[in-house]
Amino acid sequence: MRTFSPGRFRVPLAFAGAIVLLLGIFTSLLPEWVALVVFAISLAPYLRLAGPRDRAPAALALPVTGRWRALNSPASRVPSHGLHAYGQTFAIDLVHEPTVGSREAGVWWPPAKRPAAFPGFGADVRSPADGVVVTVHDRERDHWSRTGWLALPFLVVESAARELTGPGRILGNHVVLDLGGGVYAALAHLQRRSVRVRPGDVVRAGTVIASCGNSGNSSEPHLHLQVMDHPRAALADGIPFTFAGAGLPRNGELLVAPE
Repeated sequence: MRTFSPGRFRVPLAFAGAIVLLLGIFTSLLPEWVALVVFAISLAPYLRLAGPRDRAPAALALPVTGRWRALNSPASRVPSHGLHAYGQTFAIDLVHEPTVGSREAGVWWPPAKRPAAFPGFGADVRSPADGVVVTVHDRERDHWSRTGWLALPFLVVESAARELTGPGRILGNHVVLDLGGGVYAALAHLQRRSVRVRPGDVVRAGTVIASCGNSGNSSEPHLHLQVMDHPRAALADGIPFTFAGAGLPRNGELLVAPE
């Protein structure tokens, strides 16, 4: 059963603050300094307001096979992605690295690559538990990477723009699964038109549901996984989780899943 949480209001408050800011800048309805103060206050919950943290971690199966590296892991930092909004408190990113050196990042040139240049692009993404599909978003394009240093300024601006357009543009192509008991799993940044399930489908742990892509707020092809207490990311609080039999890797650690 879903419980009330003040975190439900973090995203609506941020959007309301943005509207007030625009009114202060472009109209004479209120002073600009008042609009700036209201906007700053509205951002505080968006960035730092967390929901209840006393829930036991959800036990998930590994959603990938092969050799993957953990980035932005909640085992190293909470909130793992720097904010609690969109149910991301305990999210993790998994980047495919089948062999040493097969993943290249943090280079000067080229600043961007086609997604197909990365080993993770097109890799199978599996259901992390038994559940029911509640949301499928599958129309976002797979854009070029943002892994080069010269692309970082563009990535910052692009990320800010995506924040203004809601979770669909942030998560990119994604699937939300109802795992029961008020627990939902979101698998994001999937490859365009690769999702194999539809809302209402019943899936089992290990079922291939899509392919890894580079859609949404993503710097390179990878799988973003988060567990939430609401099917809509805009209203969700994050729930901790662990991978059954494998624990939860820390930032930079390798996770080797059976083929």
